[in-house]
Amino acid sequence: IMVAAVFTCSVILVFLSSVKASTCPTRVFNSVFVLVGEPLIIDCLLDKTPHMNYNLTWYKSGRKMLVTQVKHSRIHQHENMLWFVPATLEDSGSYECVIWNLTSCNKIYFNITVFKNTAGLCFNGNYLYPQEVPASSSVKIVCPYLDFFRDEKNTSLVHWYKECNLTKNERFTSRNDDLIITNANVNDSGNYLCKMTYKYMGKEYNISRNINVTVIETPPNKRTEILYPRNNTIEVELGSNVIVDCNVSSAKDISVGISWRVNNTLVNYSFMGRVQEGNQIDSFPDGYLFSTVTLNITEVKQEDYGRHFVCFAGEVAAYIALRQPVQNFQGYLIGGLLASVFVTVVAILIYKFFKIDIVLWYRKSCHPFMSKEDGKIYDAYVLYPKISSVDSISTADNFVLKMLPEVLERKCGYNLFILGRDDLPGKAVINVVDETIKQSRRLIIVLAPESSSCGLLDNISEQQLAMYNALIQDGIKVILIELDKIKDYTNMPESIKYIKQKHGAIRWKGDFTEKSYSTNTKFWKNVRYRMPPRHLTSSELHLLPAS
Repeated sequence: IMVAAVFTCSVILVFLSSVKASTCPTRVFNSVFVLVGEPLIIDCLLDKTPHMNYNLTWYKSGRKMLVTQVKHSRIHQHENMLWFVPATLEDSGSYECVIWNLTSCNKIYFNITVFKNTAGLCFNGNYLYPQEVPASSSVKIVCPYLDFFRDEKNTSLVHWYKECNLTKNERFTSRNDDLIITNANVNDSGNYLCKMTYKYMGKEYNISRNINVTVIETPPNKRTEILYPRNNTIEVELGSNVIVDCNVSSAKDISVGISWRVNNTLVNYSFMGRVQEGNQIDSFPDGYLFSTVTLNITEVKQEDYGRHFVCFAGEVAAYIALRQPVQNFQGYLIGGLLASVFVTVVAILIYKFFKIDIVLWYRKSCHPFMSKEDGKIYDAYVLYPKISSVDSISTADNFVLKMLPEVLERKCGYNLFILGRDDLPGKAVINVVDETIKQSRRLIIVLAPESSSCGLLDNISEQQLAMYNALIQDGIKVILIELDKIKDYTNMPESIKYIKQKHGAIRWKGDFTEKSYSTNTKFWKNVRYRMPPRHLTSSELHLLPAS
């Protein structure tokens, strides 16, 4: 019996995993192409983020064929990667890898195209890697996607071809996996091929990449432009010292004279030394001329507000104007922000410590407005152990058959279903469980310390069917109740372990005295919090006041 129970648990766990993997969302779709007869390696973990405790499986899409992990197969999975050694035309199509763990999963698609080169050429114009480089004294062309093969250390040097001819020009130099072009110009644009050999399982294969290179000419001479000011206004205090830079960008071969003026008069002649223009400073970043001339207002006066201080640079000009600063509301804003943060923190702390009481109060106050018809009959289906020990039977039966109905049904108004109490005699247990679970809003699982392995119940079919309906088919929320501290969950079913890990358990520490029946104890508040809002009966709905 124990062997059969363990086997049943394993089947349930595998079934849960397969359902999760088959229903997980698609994360990304990638296109990959490769020349026929060449190897191809695809890594599923494109983002390189750590994936702790995961399983990764490759499939051939459409037929949902699992890719083998036998290394001698032409198509196989090795670690996280899908290998084609080599790729054939029949390999074209969609492949997917599924990454899943106990709580989540992702499905990633790859559309693989195996192509032939155009007749008489070493490339196919429909499958090229584009690269743009500027006309410069030295540019680099990269041979892409060789990392996986380089890791195997069974590769040769890379040879480069332009328009299918081996590059022999002294301006072309091969360095590692790159091609260095000296004094590149637009005539160097075209189709390039990088090629190397790779040894695998005693056989040698070619690996090639076709690259369409576009060499872009240096842009024409830059026209003169004032970068700052931009006809804008700045706030300055009365009597303060203000320094403003006029920044001008132009072609390096154009000499630009820069000056600051007011009413078309140089500032050095208009303000008797109170406003002065600095010397012009030139620099040549990125091949352009960058010039700066400083405007220094030693003391701002009232008449300076609203006046345009204009920077002239050749035929272009831009001004800056001064204005008095508006009243500073920063202190009020900071105070208001701190008050808001304080109120928010207090509200969060109150909710954290009194969340259960708040929710229960809200349900009680807004009960008539929260009741929505959902077609369910029972508020909870109760699943509990039937142990051979006399003491354990007495504790579990008393709790389930006496205390639960007394508190949740009589005092709180919930409607429970307990197998053996509410089912009709002679009806098949499987049919009763299947129908009743679908009509319930919660699943309550009661555990005793003596509950072991999959023998949680004498009738294991009830457990399996209840778990399947709750976790897989209907997604019913589960409430786990421990009648005493359970130190070891090792021999518990995997489904119980999963519920314990994800949702935790409520431990009953009371006895069967009158105090334990009070709905205001911490235990019963926790149970009521996890139960759904109570649904009104038809008779209760008629008693509600008319709107």
